[in-house]
Amino acid sequence: MKKLFKLFMIFAVLTLFTACSKDTKEVNKTSKENLPKVYASVYPIYDFTKKIAGDKVDVEMIMPNGTEPHDWEPDQDAIKSLENADLFIYNGAGLEHWVDKVLGSLSNDLIAVEASKGINYIEATHSHDHDHEDEEHEHHEGNNHNETIDDHNHEEHHEHNHGNGPDPHVWLSPKNAKIEMENIKNALIEMDEENKEYYEANYEKYAKMLDDLDAKYRDNLKDLKDNKIVVSHEAYGYLCNEYGLEQLGIQGVNAETEPDAKKMAEIIDYIKENNITTIFTEELIDPKVSEIIASETAAKVEVLSPIEGLSDEQIKSNEDYFSIMEQNLENLVGALK
Repeated sequence: MKKLFKLFMIFAVLTLFTACSKDTKEVNKTSKENLPKVYASVYPIYDFTKKIAGDKVDVEMIMPNGTEPHDWEPDQDAIKSLENADLFIYNGAGLEHWVDKVLGSLSNDLIAVEASKGINYIEATHSHDHDHEDEEHEHHEGNNHNETIDDHNHEEHHEHNHGNGPDPHVWLSPKNAKIEMENIKNALIEMDEENKEYYEANYEKYAKMLDDLDAKYRDNLKDLKDNKIVVSHEAYGYLCNEYGLEQLGIQGVNAETEPDAKKMAEIIDYIKENNITTIFTEELIDPKVSEIIASETAAKVEVLSPIEGLSDEQIKSNEDYFSIMEQNLENLVGALK
């Protein structure tokens, strides 16, 4: 009888737990369905939006995580998702070369926001050949179906960036990240004014964290012996400008091309002449070229993340913009001290 009673109790507890778990999932699902739907284009914009939006908005990233963003284009499923969204936030500065064409194809009243509006862009410093060099992208003007809060005044910034035009990696400067967060905050308020104070409070919290991050970078990088870095692709222009560094990219602003023999020889000579001890690669790029150059120069290979997307390991570790920027600083100091 005791055994039967124990079995009964175990069965009852499991049944209750399953029912509660199911009810919780249903409540969460229903609650999420009632929230405004916002899509962000790439990881930094997604992370910033999640931080400002908190639990008031259902935020998703339109680009699959772990994808190198420069040549990604939305498929039909992604476009369908945008058709059902209330707000779409993208980086701009030419990173999402597809944005005008896609927005022009939508039939809903989607609000589209360019998060980098108001940032002083820097020009990409190198041009590299690319399979799509002659590809043209329409610049969408006056979309009848979409309300665009932030119409950028530089049309060329919406063209596919192949090493010409602006460097789109604006978020690697904490000062620029702060501008992007403010633009995102303003967009969320325009979409959902009822929660204005909530969004304002979240923005103030993270704006302070960005100010602290900027101060930490300045303090740690100001007195280093060296200031030259060799990187897998030239994503660090804004970071270098802010903190007095110089970058040489194995690849250009986009990460799709590999250097030819002449470029490889120039990089090897540069590393030897400047006594560079570290070559920086990234999570989403094959490190083989960096490793070849390292073997020719006795340099080591370390990661300097452009935070374009997170690896599976970073996701499991709950990394975000701030933790990765902290790790970047640690790796920079280790390479330059």
